[in-house]
Amino acid sequence: MHDQDLPDITYGTIDQEYAAHLGSFAPEEDQPFWMVNLMRYRDKAVYVDGRESDLTGRQADDAYSPFRQFRTVGAELVFLADVEEQLAGDDQVWERIAVVRYPTRQSFLDMQNLPDYVELHAHKDAGMASTFVIGCQPMTWPELPADAPSLDSVPHPSTPDDGPVVIMHVLKFNEGGGSEDMDIYQDAAGRIALPHGVRIDAWLEVEGTIVGDGRSWDQIRFNVFPSQAAFMAVAMDPDRLAAQADNREPAIADTYTVMMRPLINRLGASIND
Repeated sequence: MHDQDLPDITYGTIDQEYAAHLGSFAPEEDQPFWMVNLMRYRDKAVYVDGRESDLTGRQADDAYSPFRQFRTVGAELVFLADVEEQLAGDDQVWERIAVVRYPTRQSFLDMQNLPDYVELHAHKDAGMASTFVIGCQPMTWPELPADAPSLDSVPHPSTPDDGPVVIMHVLKFNEGGGSEDMDIYQDAAGRIALPHGVRIDAWLEVEGTIVGDGRSWDQIRFNVFPSQAAFMAVAMDPDRLAAQADNREPAIADTYTVMMRPLINRLGASIND
């Protein structure tokens, strides 16, 4: 793996060690993986070649949109959402979340070298203030109990004015028992959330961060609530708040939590395909 295999960027630091790992698999050993993208935009697009532009950062990113290149390598955009509210983590205020499923790790690297992708990438670089691009594999998550209530019978079902929300947690655990504390918290929170209709869309284990700021992460969790009212009922439950103080806070070294209403969501389906 050589540095020139990935484009030069201004919106983060490339982890060359993880890039080399992505290219180290024999074809018969490679497998699908998911890239989670956290995006924060420039107010105004800035092109490194000095071209004049009236685009905002978001508009430049919209011009990037490499759907044809995804098809070339067999990738698919499986999740896309604007962030409605950031609930935890304040050093970066994220604006949009996207998840792309690649058929293999090598296919991600192959896309970087497509001439038409390299040309498009100038728009992404111009629009982004910062980005985390986090490579993940699906992990095992708790199965939905047989006695889980139907979504139309929960206290705060979806309505035209308050539809489903996805809560995404990006998690780094404390060493020496952090993941165990999180398991205890999750058991307690799950018992509270289940009657309100929470569903797990996907829990992902982080393999590496190809673009970021040098920090590492352990898991990314996507949970779906039937409405924002349902989420708030769970979030403000006194027993959940006690479990958060006793177990969740000691478990976590670093985190972002955001609330979204997806424009595209095939994340869970893409794992089960």
